[in-house]
Amino acid sequence: MYDYDLLVVGSANADLVVGLERRPGAGETVLGGDLAVHPGGKGANQAVAAARLGARTALLARVGDDGHGQLLLDSLRSAGVDTAAVLTGGAPTGVALITVDPSGDNSIVVSPGANARLTEDDVRTAAGVLGAARVVSAQLEIPLETVAAVVRALPEGTRFVLNPSPPRPLPDEVLAACDPLVVNEHEARVLLGDGETGDDPAHWARRLLALGPRSVVVTLGAKGALVCDASGARAVPSVTVAAVDTTGAGDAFTAALAWRLGAGEELAVAAAYAARVGAAAVTRRGAQESYPTAAEVAALDA
Repeated sequence: MYDYDLLVVGSANADLVVGLERRPGAGETVLGGDLAVHPGGKGANQAVAAARLGARTALLARVGDDGHGQLLLDSLRSAGVDTAAVLTGGAPTGVALITVDPSGDNSIVVSPGANARLTEDDVRTAAGVLGAARVVSAQLEIPLETVAAVVRALPEGTRFVLNPSPPRPLPDEVLAACDPLVVNEHEARVLLGDGETGDDPAHWARRLLALGPRSVVVTLGAKGALVCDASGARAVPSVTVAAVDTTGAGDAFTAALAWRLGAGEELAVAAAYAARVGAAAVTRRGAQESYPTAAEVAALDA
């Protein structure tokens, strides 16, 4: 019996968000709207998204002993995330600087802060939490060495889901553990690394699968997603919504996907549900504040 449906190992950031009409060019200053501060970070986002859907969720992360860290802890606990494995100190809380244009598209720069201090030793200390989770999810806003330590510490039978964001080359041991590897178009191109990916997501997915993961999911924004495993590649539709802010939508998708896979759903079925969760998230501003409940996802389908 597992204590957690999902353990997320990853980052926790304060999102500093400014809306603007257009992004500046090199050397240019552009005036934006008022600054908004939201709880974020890919790890914390995934944990909150899963908990809000009803998953029993825990987070292994590190925040600073500061106001931003308290903001994150309050948001996690409010959503029902177990924060016993959230460590404090070592550096200021990580910060993401986010600009959002009128179409809802965003650009993000991350200062890792305490996230960069989440270490292999922290993973070893959290062995009990790792052993209590049905699925473990990670991203790359924490050190890659820490993610590799998670893979090595996974108990037999625990499913591992990785969103390699921000993308970088992955060691074979990490690739081999991914079930699935979850990427968007940019991440797929970086991981393939040769500039010859073309425009066919199914081609990207098959090439990524050949690198070693057990399965691959390529997210396609408003077009849904594409899933690929040993049985082949399959398109997964989304639903049409009016996008307000895409910040954190990919994290909501990955969290929902990981949770539903842990519940025993097939990859394509879980991805279809995750696409609806991501669609619901883009209809509201912010990251964690935008994440829907299971009832709100069901209403989106109606």
